[in-house]
Amino acid sequence: MNTQTAYPSKLKTLLLAAAVSVLAACAGTSSTATGPVPEGHYRVQSGDNLYRIGLRFGQSAQTLATWNNLSDPTKIEVGQVLRVRPKGGSGSASTSARASAGAPARETTVAPTNRLTLQWPVDNGSANVITPYNGGSNKGIDIGGEAGTPVKSAAAGKVLYAGEGLRGYGKLILISHNSSTLTAYAHNQSISVQKDQTVQAGQVIGTMGDTDADRVKLHFEVRINGKAVNPMPYLN
Repeated sequence: MNTQTAYPSKLKTLLLAAAVSVLAACAGTSSTATGPVPEGHYRVQSGDNLYRIGLRFGQSAQTLATWNNLSDPTKIEVGQVLRVRPKGGSGSASTSARASAGAPARETTVAPTNRLTLQWPVDNGSANVITPYNGGSNKGIDIGGEAGTPVKSAAAGKVLYAGEGLRGYGKLILISHNSSTLTAYAHNQSISVQKDQTVQAGQVIGTMGDTDADRVKLHFEVRINGKAVNPMPYLN
């Protein structure tokens, strides 16, 4: 499963971008198709769209459209260089370079000062991990289980997104826990929270299912500063 996930914001823009989630970036290249990518920027790859790029860097599609003066967020070109961080924002040149090359993320330890301890989103989840994080084809972990099993928020936070507008994730919930950390819960059978709702740690947010998946499972991700990290060290 291709798990590229995180930070949608304005629902209207999200749905517009998600509707073209498999739309390859326009054919041809721009004048910026070669050369180094400045820090805080990203070079559009084949198959990208603004929404997926936003997930990768922790920004909404609408924010990226505004920063890059895009009148139509569904039209970006392969090779086009886009600003993905605010001016003066965080993000290392090496991170930008890896992202621009489309290379799989390496399994590194990310330790922000406001790091959270997360609880398992499914009871007995630690005993039912069927696909581990690998930083490449799987940006999180897959937890097996039965349809209808409660899915719980891994920590207190605010719902950023609840819906099924992103192909490959089925019914998806994204929760922001602080300024740098969010969690993602995919393939739900049902969703019991809505965008902008405040949730508590352990609160039921949905039920396990197999929406847009080959079996019943919960795909769970942890993103820090827009980067997928191995959830296991954060789960308690």
